[in-house]
Amino acid sequence: MNDCKTARKIPPFPSGYRASGVLLHLTSLPSPYGIGDVGPSAFTWIDRLHESGQHWWQALPLGPTGYGNSPYSCLSSFAGNGLLISPYFLIEDGLLMADECDGTFPVKTIHYASVIPFKHRLLKVVWNRFRAGVRKDLVSAYREFCESRSVWLEDYALYRALKAAYKSDSYLDWAQDLIKREAPALERARRELANEIDQIRLAQFLLSRQAQRLKDYARAQGVRLIGDLPFFVSLDSSDVWTNPELFDLDEQRRPRFVAGVPPDYFSSTGQLWGNPVYNWKAHAETGYTWFLARIRALLAHVDVVRLDHFRGFASAWHVPAGASTAESGEWVPGPGADLFNVMRSKLGGLPFIAEDLGAYTRDVPALLEQFQIPGTRVLQFAFDGSEGNMHLPQHHNHNSVVYTGTHDNPPSREWCERLPEPQQRQLWELVKRSNGDCRDAAPDLIRLAWSSQAALAVTPLQDLLNLGHLGRMNEPGTAEGNWRWRATKQMIAPESFQWQWLKNLTMSSNRIGLVQSAVLETAS
Repeated sequence: MNDCKTARKIPPFPSGYRASGVLLHLTSLPSPYGIGDVGPSAFTWIDRLHESGQHWWQALPLGPTGYGNSPYSCLSSFAGNGLLISPYFLIEDGLLMADECDGTFPVKTIHYASVIPFKHRLLKVVWNRFRAGVRKDLVSAYREFCESRSVWLEDYALYRALKAAYKSDSYLDWAQDLIKREAPALERARRELANEIDQIRLAQFLLSRQAQRLKDYARAQGVRLIGDLPFFVSLDSSDVWTNPELFDLDEQRRPRFVAGVPPDYFSSTGQLWGNPVYNWKAHAETGYTWFLARIRALLAHVDVVRLDHFRGFASAWHVPAGASTAESGEWVPGPGADLFNVMRSKLGGLPFIAEDLGAYTRDVPALLEQFQIPGTRVLQFAFDGSEGNMHLPQHHNHNSVVYTGTHDNPPSREWCERLPEPQQRQLWELVKRSNGDCRDAAPDLIRLAWSSQAALAVTPLQDLLNLGHLGRMNEPGTAEGNWRWRATKQMIAPESFQWQWLKNLTMSSNRIGLVQSAVLETAS
């Protein structure tokens, strides 16, 4: 669909559309290689969703992670995370031997200090084998991939090769002629690091090939994929190094302001993220070319994009660089309707879900309403004693997505245990339990979500499994110990009781899905 006039008439969720899905990051899948990947477990996971009547799988951002291994702090907006490449499929391709992939890793958590060098060693073996002539039948596809992605791939590969050569935490530690991308310095680096650059390009090719295989399988099973696009990018990224003019930087390429949010649910002093903020005037002058390319790169592997921190499109919290907390920031207007008009025209539609949580100003709902983008409701935020709380089920509208909790929330069982008594009473009254027990909180919230008027209902796997604190994925404001949780094989086994329970609930809630919905057509 390329006719923007047609797309404009179609709401993201057609009238009567009701479906459901599960939130699970790819890294959290079972795997013998220390971290979830796009290998057999991902296919098994899609089978489980299909068998339980689920039409959507939502994951977190899939880019190459940097500091803290956070998927929301990636080294590129375009590249994929090489840790997600499946060694199993590389063995199948003849690029690895099974005994080369032997390793001992924790089953329930990711030990990044072990996984990262392990995966890097395997990818080096793969490159040497490929370069020596193994799988010559892939050479033409590899070259075509490199050519078609050259706009971002060449700079990303050089950036990663330089980052490894300098053994630095930031490109700002490199030589000045490289920081400022002077042509002679870049050409010299490309010559000296040619082998490393080619290895990085091959890894991106292999990951893209495996990811396409997974997406094709998901579609065949009637499961659609929701990707996640962080609003901001990391300062230490190929994005900022390659396009400094698109960010508000000083002459030394350092941020004048950094991103965050004011005091909120998660922190009394706000959240200081540290990302550079955008120079939206420069973006507008290019017709938002870079931002559009960023969206298209993600849509190559998913069906719909969750726009993280949606309110940043209306206005973002800019904090002076060097501030110790986010309290001293101010709201600065974003691109607003101008960007969405361009995206609708160029993409032929708006296959988006808006994460519109956090501090609200009137410009946010106005932007959502203007473009009919589904907003987000989170049941864990509903119980503050206010009857007007927009997260309460009675206030949901059809064009929205309801979650029991998100990756930033504790599992609902743990959340309930921390909930003050008045809010607990409000919860038990709503679910009609006279004697509530927090062991019932997660299934009760899932039932509430599935009964909601929202077109799409989603629960994290941790809530479906009724896990407590040990199932937490991320705790905002903490730098260590996040993004490590993994499911075991037993948790997603077909005989586990929760899958039949979920299927029955989905059928009784009439969340049977419409395979060819308008939201999918705009993403095709």
